[in-house]
Amino acid sequence: MHIRLINPNSTVSMTNQVLESALRVASAGTHVSAVNPTRSPVSIEGSVDEAVAVPDMLSEIKKGEELGVDAYVIACFDDPGLHAAREMAKGPVIGICQAAVQVAMTISRRFSVVTTLPRSVPIIEDIVQAYGAGHHCRAVHAIDLPVLGLEEDPETAERLLIDVIERSKIEDRAEAIILGCAGMSSLCERLAQATGVPVIDGVTAALKIAEALVGAGYSTSKVNAYNYPRQKQAGNAGSLAPQRLAMNG
Repeated sequence: MHIRLINPNSTVSMTNQVLESALRVASAGTHVSAVNPTRSPVSIEGSVDEAVAVPDMLSEIKKGEELGVDAYVIACFDDPGLHAAREMAKGPVIGICQAAVQVAMTISRRFSVVTTLPRSVPIIEDIVQAYGAGHHCRAVHAIDLPVLGLEEDPETAERLLIDVIERSKIEDRAEAIILGCAGMSSLCERLAQATGVPVIDGVTAALKIAEALVGAGYSTSKVNAYNYPRQKQAGNAGSLAPQRLAMNG
């Protein structure tokens, strides 16, 4: 099977890091590739960044469909454009936030999330609530470090993450911790070892869920909400909907 990771931002080094994390857990026989748009923001830090990044991200879905990709992982914790991506794709599309939340609810009763900037806290709180996990999520914390700071100063990032995780164990009574940024994926194992609490990386969680769904023969429902987008005129840009996937109407 072929699973494609799509990093919605344009930072190639982060795409490579996400790919490395996924390859560490991929099963034998699973081909994992990773791409990112070239015109999107260098990091996704807020709703405007998401909105700007989504069109090019959907173009990557279109390319993947033409190549016969079996499933996709959207490697941004805000799960930007997830529903739109599912309309375009035949196979499963997994957001790393949704995947991490599902894993956390399976292996613990209560969990907390650790993200980058304070502005991301209410966004993640809303997403977790939308996934039906608001009661299980004790808190969303920010280390107050930009997304690119994770790569620029990894020692500081790791120190801040360990501190917040240790406090979450006591103050939140969290039984598991979700890393609220794809750029944290390389730190997952070290954080778990340092703190003694299960630490969940959405990238690897999403990759394994995608493998399971494809292996079991599940595809995205095309009944009503996730049906392929209808062909429409879109000025000089054309339509994102693949011509071969056009439906009635």
